[in-house]
Amino acid sequence: MQSIFLLLGLFADAVSASPLGQQPLGHISPTELPAGQLAEGLRKPVRGRFLHITDFHPDRLYKAGTSIDRSCHRGNGPAGYFGAEGTDCDAPLSLVNETFRWIEENLKDEIDFVIWTGDSARHDNDEKIPRTANEIMELNTLLSQKWISIFVEEGVRETSNAVPRMSIPVIPTFGNNDIMPHNIFNEGPNKWTKRFAEIWNPFIPEDQRHTFVEGGWFTAEVVPGRLAVISLNTMYFFDSNSAVDGCNAKSEPGYEHMEWLRVQLKILRSRNMKAILMGHVPPARSSEKKNWDETCWQKYTLWMHQYRDVVVGSLYGHMNIDHFMLQDNNKVDIDSKAHGKVSINSKADYLESLRNQWSSLPSPPSGIFDELDSVSDLGDLSEVEPAKDKRGKKKDKKKQKFLEKIGGPWAERYSVSLVSPSLVPNFFPSLRVIDYNITGLDDVARGADASTHAADDTTSGLDHAEIDTPETGDDSLTPPEIQKKKGKGKKKKPKFKVPEPPSSTAPPGPAYSNQAFTWLGYTQYFSNLTKLHEQLATSEQGDNPRIDYEIEYTTNDDVYQMKDLTVRSFFQLAARIGEEGVEEKQTEVNSQGADWSLSKKKKPVNNVWRAFVRRAFVGFPVDDLDDLDG
Repeated sequence: MQSIFLLLGLFADAVSASPLGQQPLGHISPTELPAGQLAEGLRKPVRGRFLHITDFHPDRLYKAGTSIDRSCHRGNGPAGYFGAEGTDCDAPLSLVNETFRWIEENLKDEIDFVIWTGDSARHDNDEKIPRTANEIMELNTLLSQKWISIFVEEGVRETSNAVPRMSIPVIPTFGNNDIMPHNIFNEGPNKWTKRFAEIWNPFIPEDQRHTFVEGGWFTAEVVPGRLAVISLNTMYFFDSNSAVDGCNAKSEPGYEHMEWLRVQLKILRSRNMKAILMGHVPPARSSEKKNWDETCWQKYTLWMHQYRDVVVGSLYGHMNIDHFMLQDNNKVDIDSKAHGKVSINSKADYLESLRNQWSSLPSPPSGIFDELDSVSDLGDLSEVEPAKDKRGKKKDKKKQKFLEKIGGPWAERYSVSLVSPSLVPNFFPSLRVIDYNITGLDDVARGADASTHAADDTTSGLDHAEIDTPETGDDSLTPPEIQKKKGKGKKKKPKFKVPEPPSSTAPPGPAYSNQAFTWLGYTQYFSNLTKLHEQLATSEQGDNPRIDYEIEYTTNDDVYQMKDLTVRSFFQLAARIGEEGVEEKQTEVNSQGADWSLSKKKKPVNNVWRAFVRRAFVGFPVDDLDDLDG
């Protein structure tokens, strides 16, 4: 740990001569924090709100006024003071500093925890100044210290020898650029898991440190005894990591990681707890993009389905564009043919491929969602079940068939992964605040203790016999490939343990029904650097320029109209995005102001799809998007 803080000191010296706003982030006493422990006496009430922020990509070499073709490191060009929006340049420390200031002034006392999904070092995209392992460590230490400086116990800042304690949990994860070479992450323990165990020591519960060193994954309770966050190491699922080979072979770390995740979710279910999953690389899977090895995607999708009573939702970064994806449990047996990487030029094609997927979703009968929404989420569902005639036959076969197709009234056939846009201004810098239901949590405290009783295969809240008992689950809920028969009357046994589904009497989980911990909506914030730099050019900002994050949109606005963030709500949104556009009549007015009401028509327009595309790029004006506006 001491060497890490020595590196931080050297880093501060290296950038001390930088221009105003490029100074190193705030630094507190280099005292090792008690792992995973939060401040005594900080048992604050749950507020029902948390921050998700991702892909900082801080770059200490960034210089305003340099060329965007030279990584904004040298030459002359348009690189702005707070970043070169719409380019491949990384984030200047001025942007990083100002973002943390804004968080401290606007969110510090309003959130229960922070989800920080990786890529906290610059890209290795400057051949003249290649990255080093020490630089990656320095930059991650820098950001870690900033989180500590914001969420440190009050009264400690002035006492250099005091041991700072975190007031709320901050949950980190590995990004594909937090290692060297990027994308390549070998089986643990390795130098990265060991070094980051020191850098992230304040954020990793003490009883999870061994687990983290072994594989770079861990679990932390953010609402003690009620809600845990599981930090996945998606590097072991990442299709671009040539050091590993999927999740099928027991010798692979991906297989071990999925087994660990299965055990975590099983233990949390036994404790009547809920879980949020987070990672860096999302499980994208479409005709234009495949992020994960197929064997990992299959297990993940199956796990999410079998533990749908436990998992609240999943959060990722990496792709820099704002969107979501549905995992379809009916497709876990399909070997995707999708390959290739999403570049800045093909993101639009990727979004189009998602829309194509969603256009083939089961078509809902008219009014079905209004009926579903009118029923109390945990109440009697008989109101949405088709009525029967005198012979006992169901009258509304369309309604029944639709419900069967989507997995019942709660759309339990699907699970959802949310992908937040980045802080690094590939478009505009952004961050997200998610609100969740706190019904029944009045007597529950946040920040009481970040330790967790969830366990790996060596320590357990359950006995070893129960953990090692093979799980098979209900055949109707397992993928077709697991149900294939070896011979007549015999079923092929899977090569992995299939988790048990929820009890048949269990109510739908918070991902499906609005209850405690259900995500109610999110507010997407962004900073329009183009306008900000125009103000700087006219000296409107003065000598101390500041960033103000403004609301880009909320999920319950007039466009998305989401009453909550349950899977059914996302299914509805996806279906609306996938619909064909409506033809609009073009109206012209003559010289006297009369409406000619010409029959000329524009191409069909789907305004929800149009908004989805614009929001994917954080409102940044991107060329050729008009071609996608149908």
